[in-house]
Amino acid sequence: MNILLVNPPSRAGYYRVGIKLPPLGLAYLAAVLREHGHGVKIVDLAVEDIDWRTYPYQEFDLVGLSVDTLRYPAALEIARVVKEKGSRVVLGGPHVSFFYQEPLESGLADWVVRNEGEYSLLDLVEHLQRGQPLKEVKGLVYLSNGNLVVNPPAPFVEDLDSLPFPARDLLPLDLYTHKLEKRYVATLISSRGCPFDCEFCSSSRFSGLRWRARSPENILEELDLLYNKYGYRAVMFFDDNFTLDPYRVDRLCQKLLKKGWDLVWFALSRVDTVVRNAKLVELMAKTGLRMLFLGFESAAQETLDEYGKKLKVEEAFKAMDILRRNKVKVMGSFIIGALDEKKEMIKRTIRLAKKLNPYHVQFTILTPYPGTRLYEKVKDRLLTTNWGDFSGLAPVIRLDNLSPGELKSLFRRAYFSFYFRPSHLFTQGFSWIPKLLWGSGRKERVPLRKVGDDWVPIGR
Repeated sequence: MNILLVNPPSRAGYYRVGIKLPPLGLAYLAAVLREHGHGVKIVDLAVEDIDWRTYPYQEFDLVGLSVDTLRYPAALEIARVVKEKGSRVVLGGPHVSFFYQEPLESGLADWVVRNEGEYSLLDLVEHLQRGQPLKEVKGLVYLSNGNLVVNPPAPFVEDLDSLPFPARDLLPLDLYTHKLEKRYVATLISSRGCPFDCEFCSSSRFSGLRWRARSPENILEELDLLYNKYGYRAVMFFDDNFTLDPYRVDRLCQKLLKKGWDLVWFALSRVDTVVRNAKLVELMAKTGLRMLFLGFESAAQETLDEYGKKLKVEEAFKAMDILRRNKVKVMGSFIIGALDEKKEMIKRTIRLAKKLNPYHVQFTILTPYPGTRLYEKVKDRLLTTNWGDFSGLAPVIRLDNLSPGELKSLFRRAYFSFYFRPSHLFTQGFSWIPKLLWGSGRKERVPLRKVGDDWVPIGR
């Protein structure tokens, strides 16, 4: 079959400040489909200058759309055009994995694939091609004679090493322009699943509570490809928790040291993991770790407990001390807008952010995404059901002690009071201010070079 995979456009979140990264989920789907003989094309409307309203969807047997909550409205508009042009639509991704009834009953989707989609989508494609009954396709949801059919869930991929590497050659690599240490970055996922099940996060339900990891040897093989074929000298690991198994990270770092590559990298971790593994942080820094994402979230212990973070506030300072000693920068995450938060509690969180003083901060307003325990808890408090507002930048829950206007004002205050401190301005300069205020309008392309039949980025 001939399949088109589409990443819907986004004008919010990281894209607003110019962070443009490839949709690795679609690249994994494409790699599996192609490995089994199907024709695949990827269109990334988040970065490509393509008019989705006039695109020739009718040339494809099937169009797959990746759907998160924020881009759900845009995905439905694209699906409407696809259907009008006579092609069939399958949706996948975190939003429709939990809210699949609406797009199916609206007639804008023929099928929904829940959770991890590589083999469910492949199974759907091959059943359609052979004319076999779809009730055999695990993880699939569809309508049959007007009735909703929810097939049993597909098992999670146990052996992640068995997956082919993402089909990066199908992506517009020259349009992903985010940098780390002034180097264009490649992205990589080395594990799936998360055992922590934080109240506000759907990852544990979308990818499972059981953490599944790729081997250091398999990761190194993909890194070798990125380093030697594609020329990248910076990598971002986008696992929910890259350091969950310190022994695995140690083995990978030892292998990286032997390679002697000029490589810098970024990863996501947890405060308590850093505190318990100071020696590992030292080793990671030796192999090129330059920035770590940590979720500090709140200055109130009761709020952390409510979120299910399983952290202590005082651990944050210990983690920052360890990372500073090893010259590792921190991107710190903070969440405001818990149900019972008062103005002074949020001000304490802002003060904590300034005391910790990470290199970057991410303040977000507590947002109940479908699939989270938080959503089930607050669904009768929603201020809107316009999913395009679920960006983490606007209030969408009715709180006990703060109005939406007060919360929005505190959100702005958090960013301005952190980034406009004289100490921060003198260390980081002023060039980032227009992005923070108005977004990034800059158009940049990564230079390319010819390698065999492929054009690949000069990632240095």
